[in-house]
Amino acid sequence: MFTQQEITKIKNIVKEFFEKMGISVVIEVKESKDETLPIDIKTEEPQILIGEKGQTLVEIQRLLKVILKRKIDKNFYIDLDINGYKKKKIEYLRQLARSVADDVALTKKEKALSPMPAYERRIIHLELAERKNITTESVGRDPERRVIIRPYP
Repeated sequence: MFTQQEITKIKNIVKEFFEKMGISVVIEVKESKDETLPIDIKTEEPQILIGEKGQTLVEIQRLLKVILKRKIDKNFYIDLDINGYKKKKIEYLRQLARSVADDVALTKKEKALSPMPAYERRIIHLELAERKNITTESVGRDPERRVIIRPYP
């Protein structure tokens, strides 16, 4: 999907972005999946870039996407991760989903998860989609939107 020249250009743009922020980073641009380009950042100061509940990371990803789209003439998405934060968060959410779903199936009582952003709710829904003994539904309005896990009738 991407030429080596494009990947080098993307890497340089991302490096310059963080340098202008005054943050030292090591950048790894991975093999693209579909139209998504994974970009892994390693830094000594991850919390500054991740923010509370990953919100700063989401905003940095959005900014970088806008900057890169102007410089690279291709339709693509980026998946920015900092010190493996997203990877750990996704595994945590999957584990949480399975655990709560097991509890709901056992007790036959619905449970509401804490409010979370759309991409986190999606992980929960996808993790539990194959389960026959429970159902999931997102309810409420952002930023209070949450997943409800119910026993299947």
